[in-house]
Amino acid sequence: MEDSGPYCESPAHETPVAGGPPFAACVLCREPTEYSESVKGVVYCPVCEWQEAQRTACSG
Repeated sequence: MEDSGPYCESPAHETPVAGGPPFAACVLCREPTEYSESVKGVVYCPVCEWQEAQRTACSG
């Protein structure tokens, strides 16, 4: 399988997850995420992150 390159990776996944509050709000539903507010880029809550992965996987 070919490497899809860095353009397919979310910036949130390149930054380590901080261990405590305050947590950033999900860009889709505004629920708290697992990421610190200091994380740059688009961040999703676990539910929206999973749903986004499903949409991306099926967009083929």
